[in-house]
Amino acid sequence: MEDQSNKVTLHGMWISTYSKRVEIALKIKGILYQYVEEDLQNKSESLIQLNPVHKKIPVLVHNGKPVAESLVILEYIDETWKNSPHFFPEDPYERGQVRFWVSYINQQVFEVMGQVVFQEGEAQAKSVEEARKRIKVLEEGLKKHFSNKIIRENDDVGLLEIIIIATFGAHKVYREAIGVEIIDPVNTPTLYNWIECLQDLPVMKEVEVPRDKLVNFLQSYRQKRLQQAASA
Repeated sequence: MEDQSNKVTLHGMWISTYSKRVEIALKIKGILYQYVEEDLQNKSESLIQLNPVHKKIPVLVHNGKPVAESLVILEYIDETWKNSPHFFPEDPYERGQVRFWVSYINQQVFEVMGQVVFQEGEAQAKSVEEARKRIKVLEEGLKKHFSNKIIRENDDVGLLEIIIIATFGAHKVYREAIGVEIIDPVNTPTLYNWIECLQDLPVMKEVEVPRDKLVNFLQSYRQKRLQQAASA
């Protein structure tokens, strides 16, 4: 039987923002892991057995035990591997602010950005306007609560930074693929600067999706979704 002690395996998908969160967390903690690419159109028996409730990625398997849901996995990683960087500040108020803005991105921003990608015309224009409003709220929150934040090395990366780079890191590629700009240095300078600083870290380049691959996927998948909506 294969030795499972200290073995870490991540079941993910290259295009998934949720999967990317976990990859980044493992990388910045310096945790060695095996990666299993899953096809969500043809889910493996392993994935179904490891996550029988949702049957989704990501799933982290540590010592033979599966942990599902990206935010749960990130907290598990931080609590299991005590080395730096630590994903949460020591101060309870600061921890609360991190959790709040992570929740805001998950619940208020992520969905509307998805609508922008898979819409066109007037519907897309409305979603773009709404996305810009919500990201402006995030921008103000970052300026108010994290004004002293400096990102120069891995130890400067916590939970909020992981969520931001996984969610918005490819915003320039999305602009190229769908022709819409939501994050820019004029209207959202704080968020834009955080993304630029995070992308400069060598560890982030290790998990970065090749630009051409992402552009081709987005354009193809967007066209497919638009065609399905038109024929519905």
